[in-house]
Amino acid sequence: MRQFFGTSRHGNLKEAVQGLGRPQFIMLFSNDGQFDAHVRELENLYPGVPSIGCIGMSYDIRVVENGVSVIAFLDGVSAVANVLEQVSVMPVKYIRRMEEDIKKVGGSQKDTVCIDLCSGNDACVLTTIHTALKYKNISLVGGTGDGGRVSANGRVYEDAVAYALVRNQGGKVKTYKENIYRQMGDHRFIASNTDKANYILGSLNGQPARQVYQNILHISEQQIPTQTFKNPFGKLNGDDTCIISIKEVKGNALACFRQVNDSDVLVLLELADYRATVKETIAVIKKDFPKISAVFSVNCLFRYKLFSEQHYMEEYLKDMRTLGSHAGFVGYGEHYNNRFVNQSMTCVVFE
Repeated sequence: MRQFFGTSRHGNLKEAVQGLGRPQFIMLFSNDGQFDAHVRELENLYPGVPSIGCIGMSYDIRVVENGVSVIAFLDGVSAVANVLEQVSVMPVKYIRRMEEDIKKVGGSQKDTVCIDLCSGNDACVLTTIHTALKYKNISLVGGTGDGGRVSANGRVYEDAVAYALVRNQGGKVKTYKENIYRQMGDHRFIASNTDKANYILGSLNGQPARQVYQNILHISEQQIPTQTFKNPFGKLNGDDTCIISIKEVKGNALACFRQVNDSDVLVLLELADYRATVKETIAVIKKDFPKISAVFSVNCLFRYKLFSEQHYMEEYLKDMRTLGSHAGFVGYGEHYNNRFVNQSMTCVVFE
């Protein structure tokens, strides 16, 4: 299979798809003002080709912050795209669609991946999707777009998750998750006074969460929203750690970008040697895949901001390019199988 990346910084979709002949699956990444029009235009240009899309930044060797970009797979994939609606209320109501689509694509754990683009309520969405994917052990990579809208097959949806099941006819697929943080000291907390609906973390070990965070890091309240780039929280999940980003201060509490529950065990994280971590990830992928056709990744907005501040983003994309054809988008939250994570990178590699 092959991966195509095309872009227009002026929002000209025809310019972005120049040279794209007969795609078998398309992803659209557009800006808020032109998204709806681009969705309709893409369907007119490639009628019947499975497609999903969202509002967001994209990249290959550089980041496209505005305009429009298209990532397409061709020459050796089969795909089906669809949508689960009412994700804030009852996404399971539509799960039969995915179950039927899994039968259509006929894939397996070895050669098939699910790519999703979500408008919100990610944790519930992923739990729902996993009920269908688990029977074939199909992996998932995806993320959250901006603006509360996604698209599937030429239609725009609010309060929904667009997904595609993509089968590699020429080899295997495998998903990866990258964490550039490590545990800081021996800080360990029991969360309490949480508000699950609003992702509020009220107390840590019985003390106000804002105060605990400030006291450990010796920072002002105003520094908290950007300090999370270097010191997010982590939720222990077996041998893995799910990163929890801080969104803003709410009185003595902290609003986060993913749900925290009472009695969750949290740790404080610190930024590790991210350059070394990226090189390690690339080495692992190269070992697993002597021949790579494409890599599609999702990088967190906070990773993008951190790498940009450190003047590393272009170097990062050059490093990833050593794998071959690499493209992706900047998400507001990353999806990895049934997990919703923050400040991470997830990707799928095609043989």
